[in-house]
Amino acid sequence: MNTASLTKINDYLYEIPRGAKSGMRVPARIYADEALIAGMDAAVFDQVANVAMLPGIMDAALCMPDGHSGYGFPIGGVAAIDPKEGVISPGGIGFDINCGIRLVATALTVEEVRPRIREIVDMLYAHVPSGVGEGGAHVFKGARLDEAMIKGAHWAVENGMGTREDLEYCEENGRMGGADPDAVSNRARERGKNQVGSLGSGNHFLEIQAALPGDIYDAKTAAGYGIEAGKVYVMIHSGSRAFGHQVATDYLQKFLSVMGPRYGLSMPDRELACAPFQSPEGQAYFGAMNCAINIAFLNRQLIMHGVREVFSRVFGSSWEKLGMRLVYDVCHNTAKLEKLSAGGRERTLLVHRKGATRAYAPGMRDIPSRYAKLGQPVIIGGSMESGSYVCAGLPGAREAFYTTVHGSGRVLSRTQARKRFRGGELRSAMEARGIYVQTSSYPGLAEEAGAAYKDVDQVVNAAHRAGLAMPVARLSPLGNIKG
Repeated sequence: MNTASLTKINDYLYEIPRGAKSGMRVPARIYADEALIAGMDAAVFDQVANVAMLPGIMDAALCMPDGHSGYGFPIGGVAAIDPKEGVISPGGIGFDINCGIRLVATALTVEEVRPRIREIVDMLYAHVPSGVGEGGAHVFKGARLDEAMIKGAHWAVENGMGTREDLEYCEENGRMGGADPDAVSNRARERGKNQVGSLGSGNHFLEIQAALPGDIYDAKTAAGYGIEAGKVYVMIHSGSRAFGHQVATDYLQKFLSVMGPRYGLSMPDRELACAPFQSPEGQAYFGAMNCAINIAFLNRQLIMHGVREVFSRVFGSSWEKLGMRLVYDVCHNTAKLEKLSAGGRERTLLVHRKGATRAYAPGMRDIPSRYAKLGQPVIIGGSMESGSYVCAGLPGAREAFYTTVHGSGRVLSRTQARKRFRGGELRSAMEARGIYVQTSSYPGLAEEAGAAYKDVDQVVNAAHRAGLAMPVARLSPLGNIKG
């Protein structure tokens, strides 16, 4: 399928009509401008049309402006499913369950931090494990792992590695209900037991950032979020690591074995394996997925605790005095039950978001009271060369099930990026521009070159023009740790 199948609804929304591909139950819609559409790989259009075939899907299958091809769903894919009649699909959540971003504010200025950026990044690199297979500072097994699966970030706070206020500023307050440790395999437990509190590899990062003068776009909302020009911020991007990957692997295999023989389901792509949400298999996966969501919340909380310790050591003051407050923690890869509008009325929906961010508008439920009149903070990670964004949810996102972009989105595969760039050269070039980088792998660094990603400014602009989120501030990189 290619762009010839698209109907332009407006300058920032395109549609693949329901009849364009046999089996589509609803249209497929892509939020993007003309240039972003032209840059999307053809597989995106096939995949979002396939998503429109999922039993129980409501209104439309969606793809965000940062969309690119993924496993089953495109990255940036969204599907709201009727949980009574429909299915759950691991391909609509992804392997890195609850990959997400948290943003930490500080009271430190750029002038205070820039001269010490090498010291800070080197100490963070030593303190926060990163890279393929690297383990965290904590080992979780047996009853302790079960407790972590259920409590999420609350486990860290209860054990002195965070505050109750931290939990208030996490999506779902840092703990997803419905977690079922009994639904998690021994293999997932074994793979994940020593990785909590570690960054991982791929596009995961720990970045020191600055809000530069001129990069505050909405002063009132920025002030409400605690974003101020000239101040320094820390962005943490990581997920559930091998634990979540194994949960997804286990249930994809299980769904493939039962979807046809037991439930009479078929999809055009085996990567969209699914099961009825209310079935034993569907409920088991949902329970295991919620465990992985909680492990990811705990992972980011422990990483933040390590960041606070490092800053306290470098600047000789407590993290509280350094103003190290959590702005917000958002999820990217989840399926959650939410009360939203579909089919002309409000109902409970199972919203799959894969490489897409929840973006609740002002006045909606589940937003911290401090942000109730502003809308949910949306943290959008760009490439390590370009910078990132803080946005706010808008009422216009209603038709997208209050969802927006999660990042800039790839334009080169990891293999293509490794062939085109050299990690050592990239690191030197970034340092010459004032961005100090530490990495466990030069090939891995090459994969994350800025040119491997879409223009984050263009992506955020498209999301804004489409009514999905409002830019509040842009954050520029000072230092970065890549796995």
